[in-house]
Amino acid sequence: MKTLPFGTWPSPITPDAIVAETVRLASVSLDAGRLGWLEGRPGEGGRNVLVRADGAEQAVDITPPPFNVRSRVHEYGGGAYAVSGDRVWFSNFEDGRVYVQQGLAAPAALTAESSSRFADLTTDPARRRLLAVRETHREGGPPVNDLVAISVDDGSVRVLASGHDFYAAPAPSPDGRRLAWLSWSQPDMPWDAAALWLGELDRDGIPRSPIRIAGGSRSSAFQPAWSPDGALWCVADPHGWWNLHRWHDGELRCMHRAEEEFGKPLWQLGTTTFGFDGGGCVVCTWRSEGAWRLGRLDPSGEMIEIPSPWTSIDSLVVEGSTAAFIGGAPDRSAAVVCLDLESGEARVHRTSSALSIDDRILSRPVALTFPTGGGDEIAHGYYYPPRSASCRAPTGESPPLIVMSHGGPTGSTSDTLNPATQFWTSRGFAVLDVDYRGSTGYGRAYRERLYAEWGVVDVEDCVAGALHLADTGHADRERLAIRGGSAGGYTTLSALTFHDTFRAGASYYGISDLEVLATDTHKFEARYLDRLVGEWPADRDIYRARSPLHHAARLACPIIFFQGLDDRVVPPNQAELMVNALDSQGLPVACLMFEGEGHGFRQAGTMRRCLEAELLFYARVFGFEPADATAPVEIRNL
Repeated sequence: MKTLPFGTWPSPITPDAIVAETVRLASVSLDAGRLGWLEGRPGEGGRNVLVRADGAEQAVDITPPPFNVRSRVHEYGGGAYAVSGDRVWFSNFEDGRVYVQQGLAAPAALTAESSSRFADLTTDPARRRLLAVRETHREGGPPVNDLVAISVDDGSVRVLASGHDFYAAPAPSPDGRRLAWLSWSQPDMPWDAAALWLGELDRDGIPRSPIRIAGGSRSSAFQPAWSPDGALWCVADPHGWWNLHRWHDGELRCMHRAEEEFGKPLWQLGTTTFGFDGGGCVVCTWRSEGAWRLGRLDPSGEMIEIPSPWTSIDSLVVEGSTAAFIGGAPDRSAAVVCLDLESGEARVHRTSSALSIDDRILSRPVALTFPTGGGDEIAHGYYYPPRSASCRAPTGESPPLIVMSHGGPTGSTSDTLNPATQFWTSRGFAVLDVDYRGSTGYGRAYRERLYAEWGVVDVEDCVAGALHLADTGHADRERLAIRGGSAGGYTTLSALTFHDTFRAGASYYGISDLEVLATDTHKFEARYLDRLVGEWPADRDIYRARSPLHHAARLACPIIFFQGLDDRVVPPNQAELMVNALDSQGLPVACLMFEGEGHGFRQAGTMRRCLEAELLFYARVFGFEPADATAPVEIRNL
């Protein structure tokens, strides 16, 4: 075994291998035993393809190029397709129209050309229609969102509910007599106060005199779904935790009260965490102590955990004795899984990464809880130690540490095997992935700890985590770096601006000016900062005080920026302004802009270039020579 400094270790986990073998998996469906899912393929420019598999048959691509099964409702989309037998309806990203496809035949446009987008597509076979969330864009004003029905015969669109700022999750009852859905209005986000509505349908299929049965002020509802016996279920948090509830005979009842989270933040429409099996039980997933679990809630209210190797479970759907989901774990990348609930036998249909990582170099996460906020509070995270099969560091050397701050900020990290994380650890970096206060999975109180404190407590937690590892000998205090994307990019920039803990940073489409974000972002997040920072413009002083751009003179360490030129969530001028401010002070700075990329990179070439450039940037800043040969990066002032 060779003795080499941390950061210089050669690794078989190359950017080419990561990108070539990786796809994004999303939106699992089950219909009459036929499994479906979406694959986002970097090698095809990020195009989303619907894939279906029937029993033991090989999976087949359903969506032909150039169609792209993706919606931009709320900018984050979700619920971009619905299936019934051999028929598929989907939102096409390029034009926003809904298309219908029979088998492998060419898709045909169903809805007319317009300025509308559609998402959360749901079949309503009793009335030969689709239910959907529609977002209509217009000149001189914000988009208008409503709940609509789309005729499967002629594509005509009819409004079912309107008046609120946002809608989600249309759910028709099995008998076709009632309709449930979610709605909320600014300044609330769905996890703040999404309300669950229930209305009787008239002869024309319009809900009349709907009643609110869950959610609203200081409580949020999630995923309305009908059980086979006609009861309406949902997840709601009136007691501070997203628990399963049942509405029946005019009463909403919590069916399993626990300090555990059975719901997720509704960043993407169509997010699901439970379903009903053929025996009348609820099959569900929940997060507890940092990991997602799988279980069955029987009619008596008893929860029986289902043994599972997956610690991350997403997009759970259930049909008969089958549960399907996207599952991941520290030793396995995210994958589309079908689980036989009777035998316990599981089949993996597709993995997000075919890259094989030798167990001898696999860095497994260690769940970490550490003091923060002056020692009076705690934060959570996953620590990944450096690991190599062929190299070790010189005696007494501590590794450079990369602190990762997740996006959202109302979101969470995951312990699912991520080849991009292993890219760093296999080269001799330690990694800390932080679930700062404000993250989901720990109850409403932890989630709301970020309210009015964004840019403060999240930054404190990243700093506290880094120092905790440095103080315990798990990281080199002089080689601490921080990286993050979107909201995580803002946390990164704030940590570098307002603290002197880190020696380098990488911002992926990060926010540098909260004022610009408050006045130049899309409708879904237009009032998000009211909760996180303060009301605009009344609290303008707070916005300026927490904006790294206005305090760039305090920066004293190098930063590299990565930005998509088509980003509508965080406009490119945010990165440009920050780069110019750093350059004018003579600070080392690099910036890579990418055409055709929006908020979150999807193209193989972009993803490859980012990993290479970030590694080379740290090498130049920390003064070591990486084992990888990469294209040069222009670093001004270095």
